[in-house]
Amino acid sequence: MSKKSRSRTKSTARPAAAKADPAAPCPCGREQSYAECCGPFHRGEATAPTAERLMRSRYSAFVVLDTAYLLHTWHPSTRPPALDLDAGLRWTGLDILGTKDGSAFHQEGTVEFRAHYLEEGQADSQRELSRFVRVDGRWVYLDGQNSGS
Repeated sequence: MSKKSRSRTKSTARPAAAKADPAAPCPCGREQSYAECCGPFHRGEATAPTAERLMRSRYSAFVVLDTAYLLHTWHPSTRPPALDLDAGLRWTGLDILGTKDGSAFHQEGTVEFRAHYLEEGQADSQRELSRFVRVDGRWVYLDGQNSGS
């Protein structure tokens, strides 16, 4: 998700990273616990093997307010100097709509997704086509084109 995509804050306070329950289902929607799925990426124990897995781990980072991971997995040429996430926004689900390339055999890939959220009690979603590239062998988020809800 891009910095324009729900990364603003309504106050000047920077939210602390939320504690994710390691035994809970992973926020990214895969059938593994957070500890087995996106947790190793967030903890720096592993890197995402595909663009889709990076997309999923970045979504989970939005859920748990892990700005350090989001910045670390952002391409240096498009990465903002800082991120202020809206702690009042609650991410509720991720749908992967399509992928192109982005495997272990590619240097570039795209992931189209829809991310669902609640804001001030109102359900909404964001749809984006994200571009990913490899930098020094690891996948990073380059940019995205928001296509609305």
